[in-house]
Order: sequence, then C-alpha cells, then structure tokens
Amino acid sequence: MITNPKDRIETSQAAVILINYILAAGILTLPRTAAEKMKTPDVWITVILGGLIAMVTGIIIVKLSQQFPGKTFYQYSQDIVGKWIGGLFSLFIIVHFFTLASYEVRILEEVTSFFLLEGTPNWAIIMTFMWVSLYLMMGGINPMARMFGIIFPITVFIFLLTAFMSIGIFEIDNLRPVLGLGFMPVLKGLKTTTLAYSGAEIMLLLLVFMKQPNKAVKVVLIGTAIPLVFYVITVVMVIGALSVDGVVTRTWPTIDLMRSFEIPGLIFERFESLLLVIWTMQIFSTYSICYYAAAFGLAQLFKKNIHSFLFGLLPVVYLIALTPKNINDLFKLGDLIGNSAMFLFGILPILLLIIVRWRKGKYETKS
Repeated sequence: MITNPKDRIETSQAAVILINYILAAGILTLPRTAAEKMKTPDVWITVILGGLIAMVTGIIIVKLSQQFPGKTFYQYSQDIVGKWIGGLFSLFIIVHFFTLASYEVRILEEVTSFFLLEGTPNWAIIMTFMWVSLYLMMGGINPMARMFGIIFPITVFIFLLTAFMSIGIFEIDNLRPVLGLGFMPVLKGLKTTTLAYSGAEIMLLLLVFMKQPNKAVKVVLIGTAIPLVFYVITVVMVIGALSVDGVVTRTWPTIDLMRSFEIPGLIFERFESLLLVIWTMQIFSTYSICYYAAAFGLAQLFKKNIHSFLFGLLPVVYLIALTPKNINDLFKLGDLIGNSAMFLFGILPILLLIIVRWRKGKYETKS
C-alpha cells in the first residue's frame, strides 16, 4: 500500500507518464530497425498494427491490476501464484526495469558524446544524468508526474515543428508502392514495431498511485495512441526523405533527416539540436520511471524504505550501462530487453489473469 496520501496522480498525469515512457530511443532508431526487417516502405502500416497490439497488451495488464485494488504487481503476484514464485516473477520484472534504465542512459551517452559533447568522458555524462534524476525521484511519483507534464507539451511542439520542416526534401514516391511485396513483410516487422511501444508494463504499479484507477484503460488507450501518431509521422517523414535503402545504412536516421536540410534566414538553420533536446528529455523520463519502478519493487519485495534502494541501485545501473563495448553490443542489449519484455509483459499477465478468473469462477461455482 502507498502510505503517503499526497503521492497520488490524476488520470491525465498517468497518461503523460505512459507517453513519456514509450517515447524514448524509438524515435531515433525505429525507422532503421523496422526497415532492416521489412525491406519495404510499408513500415508505417506495421507501426500502426504494432501500436494496436500494444494497446491490447496494456488493457490486459490493466484488467489484471484492477483485480487487486491498492496493490502493485509486486504484491498481488504473490497472492496469485504464491510467495516464492510471485517473488521470482517480481524479481524478473525489477531486473527488466533497471536493465532498461541502464540501456536508456547508455543510449543517451552514445548520442550526446557523438553529436553534442564530443570528447567528454562517458562517466561524466552518465553520472550527471543519474544524479539529476535521483534528485527528482527522491520526491516520489508526484513530482515526477509534474515534471513529465512540463516535458510533454515541449516535446509535441518541437517534434512537430522539426518533423514538418523536412517536408521540402520529402518524396512521396519513396513510400510507394503500398504493399508492393504483399503483407508478409508487414508481419515480419511486427515484432520490432510492437517492442517500440514497450511501456504499458508501468501500469503494473501505476494504478496504485492513481486517484481514479477505474480509468486506467483510458490511460492505456491515450498513452499508446499519442506515441503511435509520433512514430507514424517519424517513419513516414524519415523514409519519405531518405528512402528505405538510405535509412538502413544510418545508425540514427531521424537525426540524419534533421541534418539533411536547412532553412536560411531563421535563428536556427539546423534543427537536429532541437530534436536532441526533446529526445534527451524523453530519455530522462523513461530512465527515471524505470529506475523508480525497480527501486519501488525492491522496497515492496523486502519491505524496506525506497530511498535505500534509490541510492543502492546507482552503481548497479552504472556498471550495466558501461557493459556494452560498442554501439552494436548496445543494440544487442536492447534486443535482449525487448525479447524478455515479450514474455514478462505479453505472456505472463495473460497467464496470471486466466488463473485469477479461473479461481473466481471456481469459487462462485462452489458458493
């Protein structure tokens, strides 16, 4: 149970947390990862289907959590499958959260050192980022929700501004023919695009903070629909400007798009810096909520104060962030996290929900 009555968030704040959680590294890498799998310009179709699958997954997670009002997954999993198995599932999810936090902070370091702070030691970028986030997390979920509420409108404005300014180099022919190779390439890219929406798992614990947990399905629908629009705009503009062949050869195609054009006479003639500003804020959001979810899980699992775990996880996350030796190893870590998420948040909630419903049905039959 949450002991602090002030640590409650509105439905709109919960939706903003989910949106900020989903919108992270995907903006920069999704066009390339999806195009590599599909080899066709139909990435936008797969992005839409991936978003719809993510919505269904999120609704299942919400329906599971709503069976246990006032409890997080870390608590009710033990009610469903017993203390030891439930504790083990919780531990897997905690590991997922802090590994994802490590991945996000390392991605930030790679992009920042390459595009903005060349020559800066990686530890300086990572540690500064981690300590600022720690300061925010010490206040609990409410200050985090308010901070994300400030970040979100800035993100929307700058993203739409920079995306549509590239319209001058956009070629509609790069998106044709639609379904030229049939529907199979779309299905091939479905796994990649669905994983880009990874984020609904935060609903496993977010409901306990919501003032109106009965509106959690609405949170999932809105919180996934807005990133869906962002992702569709991103892949359409990037592939439309650079073509499929151009996208697969670039590590960060979205940034390369912003560097492909300039508008003389404005205060800013190059716009990749603006994109990197909002992207850094989104990484900050995702990292913070992942780290907090991991520390909160450990605090509930071991029935200790969360502040001890907020500090204790710092060296663990830092060491995992430095483990990948290069950018290829980092992307492999991202794939590993994505694959584990398919089981932890795609299959596991369905199984637990079936067990809960079966037990309730059995109990009602007996009575």
